[in-house]
Amino acid sequence: SSIRQFLLLAFADRRELQLLHLGIYLAALLGNGLIISTIAWDHHLHTPMYFFLLNLSLLDLGCISTTLPKAMANSLWDTRAISYSACAAQLFFLF
Repeated sequence: SSIRQFLLLAFADRRELQLLHLGIYLAALLGNGLIISTIAWDHHLHTPMYFFLLNLSLLDLGCISTTLPKAMANSLWDTRAISYSACAAQLFFLF
């Protein structure tokens, strides 16, 4: 037999916690986006310290944007399954 899908545990059962999770995700996107755009546009910030801060923000943006959208969609629409290919794609893009 082959595995076709995985069942995920619920992050939160209450709608308020699910919306809080969405808000934290959006705040992380906004914060990292502001850091990236500020460092990219201000030429005084093109020093090694800000170069590494830019890379850290890009890495964080990539990591949270790989796994959290599917987890939040499952949470908000009360589904618990993720297909094997979607799980493999998430792992591929995460690593």
